[in-house]
This record gives sequence, structure tokens and C-alpha cells, in this order.
Amino acid sequence: MDLGKLLKWSKAEHSHLPWRKKRSIYRTLVSEIMLQQTTVSTVLNHFERFIKTYPDFESLAKTSEEEICMAWKGLGYYRRARNLRLAAIDIAENNSKVPTKVDELKKIHGIGDYTANALISIGRNKPALALDANLERVISRLYGIKEDKGPKLQKKIQQLFADGFIFPHLAKHGPRAVNEALMDLGRVYCQARKTDCLLCPLKESCKAYQYDEVGKYPVVKEVKKESFDLDVVRFVVKKGRKILAYQKKENEWLSGQLELPTYVLKTNDKKLKQYPKLSKRLKVEKLKKFKTAITKYKITNYVCELSEAEFEELVGKKKKYLFVTNNIEKENFSTATIKTFSKI
Repeated sequence: MDLGKLLKWSKAEHSHLPWRKKRSIYRTLVSEIMLQQTTVSTVLNHFERFIKTYPDFESLAKTSEEEICMAWKGLGYYRRARNLRLAAIDIAENNSKVPTKVDELKKIHGIGDYTANALISIGRNKPALALDANLERVISRLYGIKEDKGPKLQKKIQQLFADGFIFPHLAKHGPRAVNEALMDLGRVYCQARKTDCLLCPLKESCKAYQYDEVGKYPVVKEVKKESFDLDVVRFVVKKGRKILAYQKKENEWLSGQLELPTYVLKTNDKKLKQYPKLSKRLKVEKLKKFKTAITKYKITNYVCELSEAEFEELVGKKKKYLFVTNNIEKENFSTATIKTFSKI
């Protein structure tokens, strides 16, 4: 396998990424957590600013949960930000020494198999495979590994790697460079639903390409996806320059963020407990609305402006609601709340 050709391409096209310029175990951890479930282009807009605010484990460990969620704004999936803070606290309590073994790394809050292997291979440049979705897909195609996508495939790849059947010369070429180049390959040429095999620097070594079976890897079991419709009303209640809102709890969507009072109008999910149901009838035909989605829910959001008295008459006085400033730069509002602001 001509890894040299792959590494040359990756270096020429992607060495500009900021987390690849100034290497440190801390910058690697931050970038890897950010890149989970987020595109490279999005992370590029936030990485340097975050690092400037929190340059090391100590500064990150001293921040509050609310502060780190504000610094994370725009990256989504805020649970990652809270886990990153907890990881920093664990590491800071260990004199900022980061373990060098996978099992020890996984004892740190928020660090699982992938992140542990990324810290070893990318952070320390030691032999390991950081199996994200890109590597899982690329390796299954390169080596023609027919195993169900997910834990089974990951376990199979790691075992083949440990036995020396996959990338036996990884240490020679540089674990960091190889892992990052394979990630680049999966992101650019070897995507899940789109491939540019003719441009791929590893096409001559790829089993799936040789046998014209690229679309068959990795093996994906057909799973019927559950989907629900959800209509909610988001109430806009103003008092001067302040607006009524509440902070989402740990067991709620977007926990830790601020959201406008939100009530369910109708849904076909009888088990939904994320929002209370509106007990009184509300005419929504003339209200402005917008669409959002989260997990398995397709949401229609209706925007209703009311005075404080009108709101309390409709839903009653609730202790959890408080007036906060409506400054979207200073307050950690949810994306749906910010979209609501644009409708008023």
C-alpha cells in the first residue's frame, strides 16, 4: 500500500488546519472533541477563539459549565463541551499529566475508545488507530472487511491491526500522519454516499475498488428509523429589554442552554416528555412558524408574543421561568430560541 502517496496528498491539502500546526496533547483533545459530529469548516470558525479563551487544561478546569457552553456556542451538541470541561478537571487534578495508555485514558470523563486512541496516535504520534466513522469506512473498503458497521467492525479492525494485518508499517510512516491522512481521505474522496475513486491516492490498493464493490462497504444493516412529528409553540414574553426564559435541565434536550417557554400543541409520540402540553386551546393559524429537527423529531415551531399577564393567564405562573437579557451574544440561548427572535 503506497502510504507515501496518501501522506503527500494529505500534507499538501490539509496541513493548514490550525490543530495540525501547533501540536500539543491539549489542542489535540480539544480539536478531536470539537470534530465529533461537527464539520471541519464549522470547527475552523471556532477552534482558535476557544483556544485563546482556554489555552490549557488548568484554565479550562477553572471555568464554569455555563461559561464553557457559551464559549462552545455555534458548535452544537453541548454535552461535548461539558464532558471536555470534566476531562480537563480530571487531568488538572493529576498535575495536568495525560495518561499514555488507552485503558487509563478511558478513566477520564468524556474519553472513550475513539478519543483515547486519537490522543495516542495523533496527540503522541504512537501506533494506534483512531477509528472514527471515516477510518472505519475507509479501512473496511481498503482491506475488504465484511463486518457489520459499528462495534463489530471496529473490534475486527482493531484486532487485525493488533495482529499486524492492517498497516503493519504504521510506526515507520508516522501514526499521526497516517491517521489524519485516512480521515482526510474519508472526508474528501471516500465518503459514505459519494466516492471519487479515480482521484483516490490509494485506489490501486483498495480491495473494494478492485472488485467494483465500494458501495458494499462497510456492511450496513437496514434499520427502520423511527420518526415523529411535533408541533410546539414558543412564547415570547418581554419586559423592557429582558425576555422570559428558562434553563434546560440535564435530562432535557440542549441541557444547560436557555430556551423560551415552549409547549406541545400536538405530537404522534405519546411518550414525549421534553416539553409540557398546552392545556388551553390556542389559535395558531395566523402565527409565524419555522421548522427545526432534533434526533427523531420533525418540529414545527409556532411563535406567539404575549404580555406577562396574558402568558400567566394561559399557562399559569411557573417558578422555572425568569426574565433574562435578550442579548444573544451574552446569553446561552438555544438555536431554536435564536430563530424565534428572528421571527419577531
